[in-house]
This record gives sequence, structure tokens and C-alpha cells, in this order.
Amino acid sequence: MSGHSKWATIKRKKGAADAKRGQLFTKLIKELTIAARMGGGDPTGNPRLRTAIEKARAGSMPNDNIDRAIKKGTGELEGLHYEEVMYEGYAPAGVAVLIESVTDNKNRTVAEIRNLFSKNGGHMGESGSVSWMFEKKGVLTFDKKSSSEDQLMEIALDAGAEDIKDSESQWDVLCTPADFEKVKSALEKANLKPISAEVTMVPKNVMQLSLPDAEKVLKFMEVLEDHDDVQKTYANFDIPQEVLDKLSS
Repeated sequence: MSGHSKWATIKRKKGAADAKRGQLFTKLIKELTIAARMGGGDPTGNPRLRTAIEKARAGSMPNDNIDRAIKKGTGELEGLHYEEVMYEGYAPAGVAVLIESVTDNKNRTVAEIRNLFSKNGGHMGESGSVSWMFEKKGVLTFDKKSSSEDQLMEIALDAGAEDIKDSESQWDVLCTPADFEKVKSALEKANLKPISAEVTMVPKNVMQLSLPDAEKVLKFMEVLEDHDDVQKTYANFDIPQEVLDKLSS
């Protein structure tokens, strides 16, 4: 679980400092469009769309942009036809990587992703080559300064959560994807607001990285994240705090 938390935390910090708002909006629009196409344009009955709208608003996307993206998904407005594609492979040091992408041209995207793997010391795998190392979970992350373990545990477990993990400066509440909305709603009603809340892919086991490997893997993961068609990345690495301190010094 700590592997998920480390990369998720690094991505949040990178996102907070990332000035490429146009690229952020592109990714958000794709998710809004796909979510609306798959589950309809009413967020009350479409949890994925509801989450996408929350992320878009958190990213300061104007409501008009959100509405247009949803209408393109439902077919009320004309737009590109996006497809979801999952890619798998290995980063440097043998780290397993899953990549969720949304594209209007699968041939172009697979060629570009394969090129990113080969240029950065990794290699792309076949479907199923690493996905078995991950499991889909709802993960809600809370700052330890604002939430006590006892309070989180009582509310979350009553709502159907499976476990609460200690991830250094934060708590991670884990649940099945089916129980995610119920657990999230129960915690928010108790005025416990998560730093992040998403259904994600959590590695079953993680690899500890040394300083040289951590530098290579993080560089590769950031290159992937910067690709316009890449929506989310998952990996099974962990970085010891002393190595993170050296990376940031």
C-alpha cells in the first residue's frame, strides 16, 4: 500500500506545482467525456462522472467547459470519439507499470507509449503481463493532522471499508470499488474531507528503490504522466524516506 501512497503523493505535489493548465484541462475533459458516454450525463446516477466533475472544479475548470465535455460524451454536441486503453510494461529496475489512457487514435498512442518505454530504460509488455500484480480498490487519503485513526476507523468500517493503513503523514482508507461512494459519503458527512479519493489500482507488493533507481523510475513516470493521452499511471515501487530526502535536496 505504501507504494501507492508514495507515487500518489509525489504526483499530487507535482500537480500542485505544475503550470501546464492546458494539459490538465485536456485530461479532465477526456475523463468527463468518457464518463458521460459510459454512464450518462446525470452525475447523481453516475459516480464516475460525479468524481470527474469534482476533479475538474478542483482544477479550476470553468463550468461551461465541464458542460460541453459532458454533452460531447452524451452525444448532444459533436466531438472526437475517445477510447480507453490500458498499457502495461516495466520501468527501469523492473518496476511494474500500468497506464490508463484515453485516445482518439490507438495506433498513434501505442507507438508513442512504446517509444517512451524504450527511450527511458523500460520495455512495454503484453496485455496481462503486469496487471495481475495490482488490484482495484477505493482509496481515500486523509491528513493525520486533521483526522484521528480512531475516528476514521469507526466511521469508515461501519460504512463498509476494509482497512485503514498508516502511510507516514497520512491515513489511507481502503474499500472495494462497489463500496467507495458509500464510504466516501459517510466520511464527508462526518466532516472528514479526504486529500484525495479515487478508485485506483493498488500494487499487491512493492519494490524498494535505491537512489539511482528511484531517479530513473521517477523520471520515467513523469514522462508518462506528461503524455497527453495518459490519464493515470500506477506502479509497484516504494521509495524509503531517506532516499526521498536526497532526491528533494
